[in-house]
Amino acid sequence: MSADRIEREITIAAPIERVWAVLTEPEHVGAWFGQGKPTEIDLRPGGIMVLDHGQYGVFLTRIEKLDPPHYFSYRWASAFPGEEATDDNSTLVEFTLAEDGDGTRLSLIESGFAKLEIPAERQATASYESHSGGWPDALDSLRRHAEQRGA
Repeated sequence: MSADRIEREITIAAPIERVWAVLTEPEHVGAWFGQGKPTEIDLRPGGIMVLDHGQYGVFLTRIEKLDPPHYFSYRWASAFPGEEATDDNSTLVEFTLAEDGDGTRLSLIESGFAKLEIPAERQATASYESHSGGWPDALDSLRRHAEQRGA
């Protein structure tokens, strides 16, 4: 791994369809990655998913690709809250889901940090180091939400 690419993988004790729903449906995204209220999602390539990350800002991510229930990607301009993500101001976040026995293996890759010019005041929340440290908590929250949803 380099300071340009974050890779994480977790196993979730839930079927792939449930994990896909938690990853892409407004009420679930808002619960595991947002402020608890439903997230606006136009679930199509080119559509916008609004991520309310509280004190860190509201982010207009741009959905890149969908292959339900196996692949979901979007661009995230975490250094530029309130601005729509473009190829020039964002990282690419990719989720890959695969069946793993009765559960799901979820792989995350976030790449593109090296090409970004992150303003000094956003380094603490938008840098490779920040996201590298933040994804374990976010993925754990996603895992808990998916597993509890089936209980």
